[in-house]
Formats: sequence, structure tokens, C-alpha cells
Amino acid sequence: MGKKRVMILFCSLLLLSGAAQAGAQTAAKQGAAKAKTATAAAAAKNQKTAAPNQLKVAADPVPQIVKNISPSVVGIIGRAPAGQTTADRNNLMHGTGVIIRSNGWIVTNAHVVNGLQSTVVVTADGKTYKITDTYVDEISDLALIKINASNLKPAVFAKSAQSAQVGEKVVAIGTPISFSFRNSATVGVVSGLNRAINASYRLIQSDTAINPGNSGGPLVNMKGEVLGINSMKFSAVGVENMGFSIPSETVQYVINQLFKYGEVKRPSLGFSMEESWSAIVGLPTQDPLTITKVVSEEAKKAGIRENDVLYSIDGKRVTSIVDINELFKAYMPGQTVKLLMQSDGDIVVRKLVLTAELGEDAIGEAAAGDAGDEF
Repeated sequence: MGKKRVMILFCSLLLLSGAAQAGAQTAAKQGAAKAKTATAAAAAKNQKTAAPNQLKVAADPVPQIVKNISPSVVGIIGRAPAGQTTADRNNLMHGTGVIIRSNGWIVTNAHVVNGLQSTVVVTADGKTYKITDTYVDEISDLALIKINASNLKPAVFAKSAQSAQVGEKVVAIGTPISFSFRNSATVGVVSGLNRAINASYRLIQSDTAINPGNSGGPLVNMKGEVLGINSMKFSAVGVENMGFSIPSETVQYVINQLFKYGEVKRPSLGFSMEESWSAIVGLPTQDPLTITKVVSEEAKKAGIRENDVLYSIDGKRVTSIVDINELFKAYMPGQTVKLLMQSDGDIVVRKLVLTAELGEDAIGEAAAGDAGDEF
């Protein structure tokens, strides 16, 4: 009986010893797991803490954008129009253009090609071509030219420059100062939209460095789209980096008209107008325009007289000549519009048939002065 108790006690001790050993192993494993978790957490914390100092800077997209758009940009050079002299000893003038169709159609500024003689177009690969067709629209300062070429790379135009934001980065590409500087690129930001300055339509303002010869070149966004065609800049002592570009939607409007009609068929109200003082100096205003001269028979038949004032066209408020020109992109001569006017102190609605003649209302010279220079 004593031996039996000893054996039972011995077996119990063995069981307790095994359990203790197993518990120790489990505890060790659990401790190791906790230590591993703590180490991982610490590493993650350290990595999170160090992350701001280890962020990789995104690659600058500008070089690739310039590389992509450059084959769509051309240089244009020729002799100055008869009677006009330049600083160049050979009396040469030059500018830039943008390929819009693979078969050789190019858009540029009207002032680049208007009157230019013995003109040569040079593509990015160094090939030279003569111009075979030219269509000029001086009011928008845009022109279409054609060269006998194929398989060219057309640029992609933004549907509307209104998609741009003030402050976003843009690239200007052109032929500044010397024709040997073809496809020069400068970088800046959009400084402003809807600028009415020395032009018939609203312009994009940017601070990209542009110089004589950049005319007709593209202003490109970071998607590689052409936002506009560079056209003019402020040029005065103490003024820096104030360039202006014709927005893509205006470019498309003029191009479509030139392809369809060979000219831009603009409607005219048939009377000339004067902007309010507030509109002239650039103050926010809802002041109407004052009729200064009635030109067309349609306007006379509609009962429009000098000193009447114009508030809106088809329900859209207009306060400047540029407002009217922008609105009339959607109209053609012969269409009838409703004008909200004031005549002899009475508010009246006049129905007017738009004419095809170019009245003074369609010229739209800037009210802000002559600070803008073409280049």
C-alpha cells in the first residue's frame, strides 16, 4: 500500500513537472510574440515618424510635356512687308505656329504672316516648307496657313481655357528673338483669365517669359493641352512677365469659321456703342452701354436711336464690347435677337435682325489703353 502511494505521488510529480514545462514554453512563446509585435509597432512608428523626411519628390512633368508638344510647333520666317523695316539687317521677321492637322494646316497669329513675303515654315525636325494657302482674321489676330506636308503631329487643344485655374503651371513654346532659338520653352503660371485688354475677345494672362518671335506659339497646361495661342504682352519700363494668349475656345471658333467659309462671319448689331466709365477703367459694373451711332437699316427699323442704352441681348447682360463679341460667337448674321434697352427714359424690348456688315460694335478695341504690344 505504501509503495502504491509512492508511485501515485511520483506520477503526480511528473505530471506537474510536465505541465510546468509546457506552461513555461507557452509563456515563452507568448512573450516572444508580444516582443515581436512590440518591435513591429515600434518600427512602424519610427517609419511613420521618418516618412516626412523620406518622401520622394514627384518627377517634374515639364520636360516630357515639352518633348511631346515640340513636334507640333513650327517656326515661321520671311521678309517684312513692303515699306516696313526691322532691326534685322536682312529685314526679316519671324514667329511661331502650331500644327492642327497632320496634312499641313497650322494656326498662328495674323500679325505673324499678314503681308510677310518669301515665307518659310520650319518644322521641329528641321525640314523647310513654303506656305501654299493663307487665311487671316485680323480681328481675332489668328491665321491659318497650309504647307505641303503629311504625317505631321497635331497639337491637342483644351476644350476650353475656362478649365484652367489661376496659379496652375503652364509652358510657353516659341521662337524668341532669334530664329535659331526655335522651340524655346519657358515656364510660368496662369496669372488671370477673361482679361479684356487690347483685343476683341477675352485673353489668358500668364507670367511665362515671352519675347518677340513667340507670337503664334502655344501656351500649354500640365496635361499637354494647348490652352491658348500667345499673342501679345505688356511692354513698358518696370513691367515684367505679363503675356496674353488667345484662349483655345476662341481659336477653335475662328478655325472652324475659316475652314467653313474662308472668313469669320461675324454678326453685327448695326450700331456703335460707348462703354461706361466703370467698364473702361476695369471696375466691377453692371452699367449699360450707350448707343453713339446707328449704322444699319435694320437697327433704324427696330427703332434704335442715338443715346439709347443697351442692357442685355437675349436675356444676357452685357457691359462691354468684349461681352458682345464673346456672346456673338454663338450667332450668325441674319438671326433675330431681343435687346433690352432704355429709350427716352423708358425700358423697352427691341427685336433686331443681325447684319453681316462689320459695324463699329464688332471691332472691340480695348478700353484699357495701348499698353499691350504685339510681338
